[in-house]
Amino acid sequence: MLSSLSRSVFSAAARVLVARPLPLLSSRGPAVSVCRSIWLHGGAGSALRPTFLYPHRGFPAVSCGCGGLHTEGDKAFAEFLSDELKEERKIQKHKSLPKMTGGWEIEVNGTEAKLTRKVSGEKITVTFNTNNSIPPSFDEESQEGQKGEAEEPELVSTPNFVVEVTKLDSSQTLVLDCHYPEDEVGHGEEEESDIFTIREVSFQPTEETDWKENSYTLGTDSLDWALYDHLMDFLADRGIDNTFADELVELSTALEHQEYIHFLENLKKFVKC
Repeated sequence: MLSSLSRSVFSAAARVLVARPLPLLSSRGPAVSVCRSIWLHGGAGSALRPTFLYPHRGFPAVSCGCGGLHTEGDKAFAEFLSDELKEERKIQKHKSLPKMTGGWEIEVNGTEAKLTRKVSGEKITVTFNTNNSIPPSFDEESQEGQKGEAEEPELVSTPNFVVEVTKLDSSQTLVLDCHYPEDEVGHGEEEESDIFTIREVSFQPTEETDWKENSYTLGTDSLDWALYDHLMDFLADRGIDNTFADELVELSTALEHQEYIHFLENLKKFVKC
């Protein structure tokens, strides 16, 4: 009697020890429900602790579903960009790019712009890029002296530009690399001075898009002034003079500001999403 009772108790205990782990190892429905009930009823403390099953607990929450990291700093950054965009749109002078006088056709591709004009068997092309075209700010001493002024200096884009003059019956193109000198103010007190200068002159094949590095390039730093003046007159006869240079600055400034606003918009979307 005692031995049969002991065997029954031992058998029941063995069934309990062997049978209980099986649902946790099984892939059937009851095992899943047990695991979920353990997680849900584990208490508030366990819900806050990162675990193997939920390693990302405690990280900033993702609200937009993009899978990217979102922090309080990102939120503040996006709010700052919103305010910055409002201010930039408020001071934007040109909602559309200004026109150039003289019959120039304008083609814009991002920060690059190309002006084209045909005159008496010649094709004149002017290209420029607004990237890095804003001159550096004044030095600290100049800024300290202007602290009392209410208005900040206006940002003006003065890009380098390349002039290409092509004659229809020639296989060569005359290329003139021009720029706006930063120290031009104060020069030419006795007579009107040019607001742009020629830095280099060269010939390049007309039909080739890639210019040859072995083509002779004439630098104007040590150039005879008479030859330099003739080159400037050559450009002026083709509509590239101070009036053109002023309009180019206005066009480039409007384009640069437009691209800056587009950049801020893209940056805001990138940070916010």
